Amino acid sequence: MELIVGGAYQGKWEYAKKIFPQAAWVSGEDCTLEELLQADGVYGFHNFLGRQMDAGEDARRLPDLIMEKNPDLIIVSNEVGYGVVPIESRERAFRELVGRVSCDLAARARRVHRVVCSVGTVIKDA
Repeated sequence: MELIVGGAYQGKWEYAKKIFPQAAWVSGEDCTLEELLQADGVYGFHNFLGRQMDAGEDARRLPDLIMEKNPDLIIVSNEVGYGVVPIESRERAFRELVGRVSCDLAARARRVHRVVCSVGTVIKDA
């Protein structure tokens, strides 16, 4: 697995397409779980997590499922834990879910990339 993270609008998606030009991508905004588990890569993974949370699914199990069904998945996700803590409880729960799942994915990933201002840095290379 490859994990590419960074803040919103930092160029993660462009970076991912450049270093993985042959990958078949799905969008976390509208893909199904089955599509995610068969894709080469998913961008907007944080949106997928939000959809799972809103549907009452246990999104914390996704790292196990990904490692079992699609261990070579490329995941592009926003870091959502910076800034002011949201007032709305749903947004706080979403922020915590994305953070915890991202930590789990990073621990299992072969490589983790952090993108800032469209510049990617490999922060883990196992």
